[in-house]
Amino acid sequence: MPGNDPLQQFPRWVRWIAQDADGTWWGFEHEPNRSERAWYENEVGRSIRLARGEPNPGWQETLQRASRPMDNSAS
Repeated sequence: MPGNDPLQQFPRWVRWIAQDADGTWWGFEHEPNRSERAWYENEVGRSIRLARGEPNPGWQETLQRASRPMDNSAS
């Protein structure tokens, strides 16, 4: 369902998207840091849970710049 894809609908402030090893997708305001099994905000920005997917053994390769922020009032 293209219109309901949570990875295409997120607040305007989200600039980075990444998936943790457990399958959780996150949006970050600033480029996140990587821990042993997850991404985390770098203490200067916000983060938001976007979706839950299947566990991903290649999660370290999922960090990407957000390219389609949703035009809404979430701030």
